Amino acid sequence: MEEKRLSLREKLAGLDKLQLLPVLFLFFLGILSIYSAGAGASGGGMKFALRQLVWGGISAAAFLFVLHTGYARILGAAYPIYMGTLAVLFSVMILGLTVKGSQSWLSLGFLRFQPSEFGKVALILVMAKHLCRYPPLTASSFLSALGLAGASGMLVLLQPDAGSALVYGAITIVVVVAAGTPWKYPLTLGGTALLLIPFGWGVLKEYQKARILVFLDPWSDPLGAGYNVIQSRIAVGSGGLLGKGFLEGMQSKLRFLPEPHTDFIFSVFSEEFGFAGAIGVLVLFGLLFWRLIETGMRTKDSRAKVLIAGVSAWIWFQTAESIGMSMGLLPVTGLPLPFVSYGGSSLLSLSIALALVQSVYLSTLKSY
Repeated sequence: MEEKRLSLREKLAGLDKLQLLPVLFLFFLGILSIYSAGAGASGGGMKFALRQLVWGGISAAAFLFVLHTGYARILGAAYPIYMGTLAVLFSVMILGLTVKGSQSWLSLGFLRFQPSEFGKVALILVMAKHLCRYPPLTASSFLSALGLAGASGMLVLLQPDAGSALVYGAITIVVVVAAGTPWKYPLTLGGTALLLIPFGWGVLKEYQKARILVFLDPWSDPLGAGYNVIQSRIAVGSGGLLGKGFLEGMQSKLRFLPEPHTDFIFSVFSEEFGFAGAIGVLVLFGLLFWRLIETGMRTKDSRAKVLIAGVSAWIWFQTAESIGMSMGLLPVTGLPLPFVSYGGSSLLSLSIALALVQSVYLSTLKSY
């Protein structure tokens, strides 16, 4: 591949700046919101903000490494990467730490990380390679692709981490469609899933049922399962047009808003910067999606098209779900808002994904 002839400096000079700028803005808005979320009584804001900055530095180093390596070379190792990820996800079920009722974390001394976040990258890589080698044009090839993706999705679901499992599902459906599968197959799959909903209710855990019920009516349990949604709605609504101002949001400062630096970071931001600030965040994500789609349309490598479709589906789904649950429009799943919420595993995995996309972008430049 010609991309490998370029030095890292030349690659950095050729990056899609319009893709990087919104990500950097979102990251630093996240730092401000993380700091604000922990300000006030019992503190912790500065500690979390500094940790996120450190993770930002680590993520930047990972971005440079992946960019220098190139997407083509990494795609060549897609199957081993995916198999290794499956092994790690399985080990989580045995050795993992339980946090908020989900056994989805591994601890390596001072370092604690969430393998399911990196599993999203591995899933996208293996599907990009597999679907272009075995196009999902027949029922058997479509089902084999679902089986390959389902191996990781099921391990995540068993942790249980239903939110991340939904992201895996969204990635899978989008990449098979991007690979050219006939619409009748995903539509049939969707129809079957709808028919199985009554049976699926019986296998849900009680806290998962409660989240769905309070989504329909938060006031059915205002001091229990519905508390998070109600307080988040209050935070978003009380921001008004221009917000209360940085560090002036009362929902997080008085500790009414749960998990303000992670799950409900958008609520913290909206209370302090208002409707105008929230629209600004949506514009930044819109600019990022536009550049992702533009890169996917420009490349002539079918593997790269599928890869970018998977990354776009991942970021779009988590963005929509995280913002939607903060506003009470979608059930609470605990998914972080990409680049904004506190969390090293999420930030690092997203940085790796964006480096892959930038590598694809470089391969489309006329100067190659």
